[in-house]
Amino acid sequence: MSVTLRPYQQEAVTRVLDWFRQTSQPGLLCLPTGAGKSLVIAELARLARGRVLVLAHVRELVEQNAAKYAAYGLEADIFSAGLGKKEAARQVVFGSVQSVVRHLEHFEDAGFTLVVIDECHRISPQEDSGYQKILAFLHQLNPQLKVLGLTATPYRLGQGFIYYRHLQQQAVRGTEEAFFQACLYELPLRWMVSKGYLVKPVKMDMALLAYDFSALTPQASGHFSQDEMQAVVDSSRITPAIVADLQRRAEKRQGVMVFCASVRHAREVASLLPEEATALITGELKSSEREALIRQFKRRELKYLVNVSVLTTGFDAPHVDVIALLRPTESVSLYQQILGRGLRLSPETDKQDCLLLDYAGNPWDPWAPEIADPKPKGATELVQVLCPACGFANSFWGKTTADGEVIEHYGRRCQGWLDGVDDQAGQACDFRFRFRTCPECGGEADIAARSCPHCDAILIDADQQLKQALQLRDARVLRVSGMTLEVCLNGRGLKRLKVSYYDEEGLSLSDWYGLETPAQRQVFEKVFLREHLRAPGLQWSPQTPEEVIANQEYLRYPDFVIARKLHKKHWRIQKKLFDYQGRYRTGIAAG
Repeated sequence: MSVTLRPYQQEAVTRVLDWFRQTSQPGLLCLPTGAGKSLVIAELARLARGRVLVLAHVRELVEQNAAKYAAYGLEADIFSAGLGKKEAARQVVFGSVQSVVRHLEHFEDAGFTLVVIDECHRISPQEDSGYQKILAFLHQLNPQLKVLGLTATPYRLGQGFIYYRHLQQQAVRGTEEAFFQACLYELPLRWMVSKGYLVKPVKMDMALLAYDFSALTPQASGHFSQDEMQAVVDSSRITPAIVADLQRRAEKRQGVMVFCASVRHAREVASLLPEEATALITGELKSSEREALIRQFKRRELKYLVNVSVLTTGFDAPHVDVIALLRPTESVSLYQQILGRGLRLSPETDKQDCLLLDYAGNPWDPWAPEIADPKPKGATELVQVLCPACGFANSFWGKTTADGEVIEHYGRRCQGWLDGVDDQAGQACDFRFRFRTCPECGGEADIAARSCPHCDAILIDADQQLKQALQLRDARVLRVSGMTLEVCLNGRGLKRLKVSYYDEEGLSLSDWYGLETPAQRQVFEKVFLREHLRAPGLQWSPQTPEEVIANQEYLRYPDFVIARKLHKKHWRIQKKLFDYQGRYRTGIAAG
């Protein structure tokens, strides 16, 4: 049987080959669920000169990937206890990570040149994790081992992006410590839908008919407690109404997958759906029973498939055209994995779209999963911010005016990547939108940094600075709750911008700035605007105090101001603390 790759699949393969001709650093491909990652894996395995190990975390993916390779008329071994096979002699081996890590002696071969990891966002940075043990073992045998990851969701709870830089976008996304050094190729969901490779997701938020999970916070593991989710379900008592609404909206649909908060919740939901058309799948079900029910569902003998945290990956039923979320999703990654179950093409049923019914108030946008930072509270949206240093168009969470003008964003550092010149390596743009200044060398560091990246000096954290100032008799610490701007005249009759900071009890500290000369405006931009702008990096150079006052909606005030007494009478502001996150209470906004 011959297999023809789609153009984007061939492009992905080409990008991988180009990368590994240059380096042995790990790289990844980001392809949406339904894009045919298995075919890409099969083609790479076919082209490889050495031995190849393809790893997945569930047996369904092991079996699926091996089947696509067999479609080339080639033979491979399968090493998976769940599939009843432990073979590792052929050039290409498809294995489950759990089985391989327990039997590394079967893989003691320096001939392994490539490891491919499906759903690679599951790789833990911990050295004692299964994936890391396998890679360390094979890397000892072959220091030039290539490692390729594939995922639809390249981010991880508590970590953010799992790769450092994005080759297509010439952008920095994660940290230098990320396991994967680069995203070699990515296809956004919107592109896949527009080209007809996936069906369109149609999201419907049920604001008037939804559980309120907003008070829940993830546990240390990063996941919500099933007991806490069940408590919300029990207290709301709207499950029957939700299930009735679901049935009404899915009346003319082919296949419905329902994701529930707990086993008890799933049982209740299943009991409210037509018995003859419904299957309930939980982790408690025997494998043989689960497989039998899934086969019935895929043959469309059942319409509703109700589950709890079981069918989020490795499940392929193209006819699914309704996804019902009756649970909160802790991350955009889980949300995208669930949504992906319904986006595959289904020529057999002529599916046109997939209805996403969200009865849990999840905040994620199906079209914009590219940003891993949690969305801030309030009316925030993705905004584009140009870097003043390199011109890169950054995507940050922020706020805009009614005309679409950016007035605030929460970005810290430019995400741009600068190509090297001649034989020099490239590097990340070093412009910081928000920063703290090193008192030793004057260099800029991330607001959360503990040491200076330029001179390695230890940076005193905000709490320590406040504690030290509070112990001084000639220092004043203001817990700022408001800021005012006004035009004043100095002793020579020249206009000055007076900036006053107030606490909750009306105490104040003030600064004065002149703007009549280029030098004064340069100082004003450096010592005031860069810290006070709600959208740092904004190309704004006010010429007069009046202009600053007229546009003060662009400005923010600090959380704390520290001043020292000058000549036993006047106070001089020495430090302003922004973006404070510590143990001291911040002020309540005046107004």
